[in-house]
Amino acid sequence: MLTLEMIRQAQERIAPYLYETPLPHVRALDEILGCQAHVKMENLQKTNSFKLRGATNRLLTLPKEALEKGVVTASSGNHGKATAYAAKRLGVSACIVLPDTAPAVKVEGIRGYGAEVVFSAPAERYAVAERIRDQRGCTLISPFDDYELMAGQGTAGLEIMAQLPEVDTIVVPIGGGGLIGGISTAVKETNPKIRVIGVEPTNVCRYTKSFAAGHRVKLPSDSASVADGTQTLCPGERNYPIVRKYVDEIVTVDEEYILKATKLLLTQGKILAEITSCQTIGAVLQGKLKVKPEEKVVFFLSGGNIGMDQFKKFQEVAL
Repeated sequence: MLTLEMIRQAQERIAPYLYETPLPHVRALDEILGCQAHVKMENLQKTNSFKLRGATNRLLTLPKEALEKGVVTASSGNHGKATAYAAKRLGVSACIVLPDTAPAVKVEGIRGYGAEVVFSAPAERYAVAERIRDQRGCTLISPFDDYELMAGQGTAGLEIMAQLPEVDTIVVPIGGGGLIGGISTAVKETNPKIRVIGVEPTNVCRYTKSFAAGHRVKLPSDSASVADGTQTLCPGERNYPIVRKYVDEIVTVDEEYILKATKLLLTQGKILAEITSCQTIGAVLQGKLKVKPEEKVVFFLSGGNIGMDQFKKFQEVAL
């Protein structure tokens, strides 16, 4: 299980390996979004995403014998880059299984840290990683379905509360559930009055459909979104009950508004974040998430791994 104490231990354990990222009040967005808009800038984290927190904590909790045999993971990109970086810091070999649709900027980042890259069809990457684990005897690092990994992600929640003690609401992009599972545990076990909201693409709304069904639901393999970092098809086994317990609400956002939000953050907020990060702001633009003018809202910017080839996706959308 995941506990607040595990998250606190993770914070101490991983501190030498990453940054405490900024949490500015972006006043230029206040009137547009209808709240006091703060952004947790994990786009400025080492490896340019929050994923470094969980990957580092997971590797640091592995026994020495496991590290010597190396690690393998499946990823849409950011977790792979984080695992590659953490492995390099610890002198461990890493193999990263990526979907063949992964943005070039993420592929190049992973290879830059010396990791091996294996491509697969998006829906098959976890099965491919499991086969590599079985063949090589290395350790499989889950991108989200792991308590120590969630503990690492939860350290971002501790940071937010320390940086903005009066925070009212934290809005988090949701994929498999590792990030929101960790953050919601840290937050709700510290101050239950803080709202934690998850946002997922309408096209890949695995948590929305799972909650409606009362159990974990796997989406069709062709489910896809411009938010490439949140395309996991099914909630994690360990993540699902945590999200059910602690997250106040999960809302969906359409593709158009994810792109509008990415453009808005860049043009008005002067902040460049990857498209996946911006679905949180997109939910407000679409009216799916209601906020108030006096409400202090933290929009969690999960990453900044965006390439020039992706700009065309949101250049033409109207604000």
